[in-house]
Formats: sequence, C-alpha cells, structure tokens
Amino acid sequence: MITRVLVANRGEIARRVFATCRRLGIGTVAVYTDPDAGSPHVADADARVRLEGTTGYLDAAQLIAAARAAGADAVHPGYGFLSENAEFAAAVQDAGLTWIGPPAAAVAAMGSKIEAKKMMAAAGVPVLEELDPATVTTDQLPVLVKASAGGGGRGMRVVRNLDALTGEVEAAQREAQSAFGDPTVFCERYLAAGHHVEVQVMADVHGTVWAVGERECSIQRRHQKIIEEAPSPLVERTPGMRARLFEAARLAAGAIGYTGAGTVEFMADDRGSFYFLEMNTRLQVEHPVTEATTGLDLVELQLHVAENGRLDPDPPPSRGHAIEARLYAEDPARNWQPQAGTVHRFEVPAGPRVDTGIVDGSVVSVFYDPMLAKVITCAPTRRRAAGLLSDALARTRVHGVRTNRDLLVNVLRHPAFLDGATDTAFFDSHGLAELAAPARDTRAVALSTMAAALADAARNRSAATVFAAAPSGWRNLPSGHQLKRFADIDGDEHEVRYRFTRIGVDIEGSPGVTLVSARPEEAVLGVDGVEYRFDVARYGDDVFVDSPLGPVQLTALPRFPDPDAAVAQGSLVAPMPGAVVRVGAAVGDTVTAGQPLVWLEAMKMEHTLAAPGDGVLAELNVTPGQQVEVGAVLARVQSQQGDAP
Repeated sequence: MITRVLVANRGEIARRVFATCRRLGIGTVAVYTDPDAGSPHVADADARVRLEGTTGYLDAAQLIAAARAAGADAVHPGYGFLSENAEFAAAVQDAGLTWIGPPAAAVAAMGSKIEAKKMMAAAGVPVLEELDPATVTTDQLPVLVKASAGGGGRGMRVVRNLDALTGEVEAAQREAQSAFGDPTVFCERYLAAGHHVEVQVMADVHGTVWAVGERECSIQRRHQKIIEEAPSPLVERTPGMRARLFEAARLAAGAIGYTGAGTVEFMADDRGSFYFLEMNTRLQVEHPVTEATTGLDLVELQLHVAENGRLDPDPPPSRGHAIEARLYAEDPARNWQPQAGTVHRFEVPAGPRVDTGIVDGSVVSVFYDPMLAKVITCAPTRRRAAGLLSDALARTRVHGVRTNRDLLVNVLRHPAFLDGATDTAFFDSHGLAELAAPARDTRAVALSTMAAALADAARNRSAATVFAAAPSGWRNLPSGHQLKRFADIDGDEHEVRYRFTRIGVDIEGSPGVTLVSARPEEAVLGVDGVEYRFDVARYGDDVFVDSPLGPVQLTALPRFPDPDAAVAQGSLVAPMPGAVVRVGAAVGDTVTAGQPLVWLEAMKMEHTLAAPGDGVLAELNVTPGQQVEVGAVLARVQSQQGDAP
C-alpha cells in the first residue's frame, strides 16, 4: 500500500492531490522552488523539500532525490511539467517508487503527438492529417502549429499566411522547449470553428477500461481552455455521438495498454464528426466537472489503480451538469497579458467548489502559469449551473492583480453560451472587446467611486487626533467641496466633490445619492430611496470596491500630479516582468503601427509588444536576454513629425 506521496508539482494541483491523500490517511510531501517558498501547497504537506533553480519542477533527478529524502514511496506528477514525460515515469519506477500514472510505455506512446496520431489511425480512431511544417502549401492553410511533447496552449500558433509560417514555427519551438524541454513541433489542418470534446478514461491493470464521461472545452483563449463543462452540449444534441466517442476513447486506451486516469481529446464539427487530437496521459485540469457529475474522486481512483486495485465493471452514471471556470491573472482586453504581483485578498462566496493554489497575500510569480483558481458549480440543468457560477464569480473578492473574471461572467451570461452554441471561435464570433468589458455599468462605477471617497474620508477622520468626532471636511460655516480623484482600470479618471453639512453630505452632481453611514472599510449609500452597501479595501493607492452592483477596481490619484512621473507618449512599457527574447528593429528604423518590436517571455509564453503607431524608433532600451521589470520603458516610437504617435 502507498503510505506517503510526493507530488512532483506545485500550486493548485498539488493541493488537490494532498486533499485526497489526507482524507485517505496517506502522508504527503511537497516540493518547491524559491519563488514558491511561501506557496500554500508547501504549507499543506506533511514534509517539504526545496528544489534548486526556478526550473526544478522539470528536474527528474532532484524530484526523485526529494522523494527518497522525505521517505515517500510514491510519486504523483499532477499536470504539466514532467507529468507526460516517459523518462521521468521510468526513472521513478527504477528508483523503487510507485508511479501514480500510466505505464511509461503508454506515456511514451502518447508523448509524441506525431507518433500518437499514426498509432491512433492504425487503431481505427479518426485523425487529422499531420503536416510537415517544411512542406506546407498555400492550399493547406490555415494550419495549426503544435508542440509534439505537451499541451496547455504552449507551443501553438495559427498560421494563415505562408510567409509567416517560419517565424511562427520558430516561436512555437522556443515555447515548447521552455515549457516541455522538447522543441519538436508539427502542423495540422486548423478547424476555425470546431468543438473541443474529450473523454475521461480510467483503466486498471486487470483489463477494465472505463469511458467515464465526456467534457466540452470549446471556450478557449490561445488554444488553452478557460471554461469546461460536463456533459457536452454538442454531444447532448447529437444522436449517437456519445457512443461513438466512448468507443473511440476505449480503442485509444486499449491500443497502448493504458492504465490509470487519462483523457482522449477530439476536435468535432457541428454534425458530430470528430477527429483525434491527442491523449493526455495524466489528470486533466478540468477533471472536477467529471467528479461533480459522477460522484467519483479521480485522484482516489488513481491511487487505487496504482496499488493494483480493481475497478467495478462499469463506471457510475453521470447526473446533472457541471461547469468549471479558470480564473487567471491576466488582462483579456490587452491580448491576454498575464499579470504578476500580490493577491491581497481572495474570497469566493460559499457554494461552489474552489480548487486554488493561492490564499490572501499569495504572490503570482512570472515563472509559472498565472492560473489563480478553478471555480466549479453543479446543478440539475446547464442553465442553472451557469447562473450559479456567474453569480459566484461576480461576488468573488479578488484584490490585487487583474484577472479574467469579467470575461468569464460575461461569457457565462451570454445568450449564445446559454443556448449551448459554443465552439472554439466563440471570442471571434461574439467579439472579445465586448466579452472582456467590465461586468458592470457606468452607474456602478460612479457609485463605487463615491463610496471609495467617503470611506477614505472616514479613514482620515479615524486617524485624526483633533476634532476626531467631526466628519472630514466639516466646517462651522458653509465651505467649498472637497475633491478626491480616482482612475479606473481603463485609465479613465473620476472626480468626487463632496462636503459635509448639518444634515448629511452633499455630493456635487448627485442629488439623489445620500450617505447612510461610512466607515474606513465600508460606505452605505442611499440611491433614490434604495440602500446599497459598498465594501472598500485599500492597498496603497489601489482601491477595491465590492458591492451587489459589481466589483470595481480604482487607483487613488494625487490632487497634484507629479509631471516627472509621466511616461513619454509612444513608449512601449513592459506589462509584466520577464526576459527579452529578441527585438525587431534598431534605433532610427522606420516602423509602422502594429509592427512587432520586442518579444518578451514570461510565464512560459512569448508576448509580442508592437509599435503604437507609425514613426521612427527613437529609443531602444533593451537587448536579447535582458530581464526587465513591470513598467520599464523598453522602447519609444516618435512620429515623422517629431511627436509621439
């Protein structure tokens, strides 16, 4: 029997595995790198071992040595990193440890997507033709460049122009090498508006293979899933598709002698035809929706199979509908730029399942994936599950880094999503700008700004040592309004002018708004006879206001701005800390709007920073390999007329 498990991973998935181990009475061991020293997954474990270097999670020798040092007798790989590395699986077993995953031979068989597609075609599973990047023709466009050794959207590029293919292949190779240690990529035909449908399989060493249920993961950005659900709306409305999917998944698992938990992924069209994409020989990020609809604990089953346990002849039936949303530290409106920094507060209202790797005060590092949490709801119907999830996300308090929360709420409430019309082109079809817009109206922003100003006045008064009983700004005689200025996350400025009187507060331009009460952390406003409570949290100049009208993030502005703090127009500013991969022009070169100038690597992805307008590159402050901090001015473009574009 397994007695102590080392999870060769970090963050949310490590905590998820630890939770099941704890429930089963199995000891746990965490590993961590220096950026993760304060991570909650480290505190959750019975024992912990430090790894050398920020890439320690990819170092098989260090991980096995950590397991031996801590007395672990089994290793769970989680997902990502070395979870689909056959050499690591074999090394774990050679060290006399139990590998909580499929046989190394099965991992190897699916480890190369190129070879996996050939094997699946031979087994009778429908596949998309693999294309050699060196021989792709115009007639075969568009194509999808994919990393052979991994997934999660890394090392993937859509190419619609043959002239761009070489550069995109090189960029995909760099990402694949950084994320998986293998730069091999290939191409396949790109289905612009397909459905990403996958089947959860579970198999034991005694010959039983379950097709547990299917999931649809078509809502994606950068080819990475952000909303997943079970069952699939496409499968639900397509007669006979589920049986064909399950048969293909069982064929795929049987063809490689698979055991343990795995996922067979397919791309499907609206008619229900589907094609094998890949098999993930590990637990998937989105496994909670399958657990919610079946009542299974897939990690417990992984442990059971690793101990040579038997599965029942058939899996339990699926009931209801579950939806998972991935909350990321990223800015969808700015090309999905990942964000780094401190999460001051993270609180999801009671009800949904929350799998997360963060707590209040956690730091989102530039070295790893920016996913903060997965929030999962389950209900008898799909619409009810979507309503519960969108409401929970809207009420979630997440203070600190920017997130994709508004995008998730807008998608879950979109009529097309609620009708089950989901495909991989959802953002293109319905407009990313609209979907990424704040999930609140201008009225909510205005009232939240007023609440922030009045709570700030109460904070100032509570800290005062003279006339502490009088409201801030109170005068014995009538006087002018006090002024507080804020900027919202889009940079738009808002002013609140107010003054306290003998009968309350007068807010300039808002005669229907009254102040019911104010404290440093809360303001209650009356709006035309209806009262609303606004919770106000301040961290330096960052202000977060949560209310039933929707969350609002503000920045308190000084009364008199410092002119020296302004960044020159036309500047390219680093949106996050990272490493400069390459530059696309030299000082003095003529550039055009949208032309890539600097490639920045952060969080295992490449991010392209482009010229803000036509002009001349007047400044270039970075070189390849240089590390930069957030807010650093990387370059500046000057228009031909001498002004910044």
